[in-house]
Amino acid sequence: MVTNGPVVDERAAPRSTWGRTAGAVLCLVLAAVLTTPAAIAYWGQRTLNDGQRYVATVGPLVQAPEVQEVLAGTVTDAIQQQVDVDALLEEAFASVSDRAPRLQLLVGPLSAAIDSAVERQVRSFLASDAFAEIWTRVNTRAQQALQRVLEGRDGGAVSLQGDDVVLDVSEVVDQVKQRLADRGMTFVENVPVPQTSREIVLMEAPRVKQMRTIYAFTDPVARWLLPVVGVLYLAAFVLARRRPPMAVAIGAVVAANALLLALLLSVGGQLFDTELSGTRFGPASTVFYETMIAYLQRAREVVLWLGLTLVAAGWFAGANRSGTAVRTTVARGLERAGAALPAAQLAGPGTWVAANVPWLRVVVVVLAGVVLLWGNEATPERWWWSLALAVVLLAVLQVLVGAGRAAGSGTDARRPGPTVPVGAA
Repeated sequence: MVTNGPVVDERAAPRSTWGRTAGAVLCLVLAAVLTTPAAIAYWGQRTLNDGQRYVATVGPLVQAPEVQEVLAGTVTDAIQQQVDVDALLEEAFASVSDRAPRLQLLVGPLSAAIDSAVERQVRSFLASDAFAEIWTRVNTRAQQALQRVLEGRDGGAVSLQGDDVVLDVSEVVDQVKQRLADRGMTFVENVPVPQTSREIVLMEAPRVKQMRTIYAFTDPVARWLLPVVGVLYLAAFVLARRRPPMAVAIGAVVAANALLLALLLSVGGQLFDTELSGTRFGPASTVFYETMIAYLQRAREVVLWLGLTLVAAGWFAGANRSGTAVRTTVARGLERAGAALPAAQLAGPGTWVAANVPWLRVVVVVLAGVVLLWGNEATPERWWWSLALAVVLLAVLQVLVGAGRAAGSGTDARRPGPTVPVGAA
């Protein structure tokens, strides 16, 4: 039997459908596995490799009481250990001790008073604007030196010495000595402070070797791994035959990764505190860690809310009974509001919006994403603003759809035309 026209392979459609489904699932699984590593790698790359962001991140530490306490103790001890105040006072009173032996009783109180004055001057300096400027300079050099340490090159404000990673605070010590000399304590001006007294141990070397290995592996791909994850999620959504359920699945995966990241950050904080517990920097380890990961914590909150919103959006746009009921009620209410508006002014824009509403909704979502990510600063506050913007604009579109349909069909506000789901793309 001879047939005219193209021959349709009945197996092609099922194979195509199966292929799309398999591709969507594969993309979702890959994205799920890579989301948390990509977020941490991107944060590390942006925080440690970007000098401006690093300084902006650690800048607030200058006001942290725990950090000031560590620095005050280090600098005060460095000076006091090299100045024997008791010996200086004994020498000063030696020539008059025979005539006024009771002056020897003043050695102890005067020594304590001088030590207290040194400590007060140190703390006063640490609270000054001058120290804030030094803190910025020190951390700028520290960020550069930390990169050298991670890349296997030592030297600078942060260096690897034996089994320890140390922070050099020589500039702070020198500034405090000059400040004390300017206030009459000239005996400290020429006192040599050993290099070992100018350093704060930050970390033991074995951990640095692990960090170097991780850095060498992740740095080349850290910048691009997170965008790749985003593309995988988008591909999973586009390939899915039923997109609302896929949106729910993507949202659940994103939210789960946010919770996993929260757990990892909590464990990381405990390990960080344990690592520094035996060092002078130990009391400030918690505030330092929390400050360093502040950007990542804010991003984690945004990711959690994004996941929950995707779950809600997928439910809202899906074929389930409750989602359909809510969607229909909201869409009809907004369309009734649009149909009740003056037709003469909104007929043209409404008709155009009704004809182009699918891609206009995509534009709204993209615009909200731009607002959220503008300046690479995703914060919970900005997330709520972008979400509010998207909801308002989507509602306005649906109102205009109602106005356009009312104008085109001649129906009144009580009988709007066919309803288009608000969340449909």
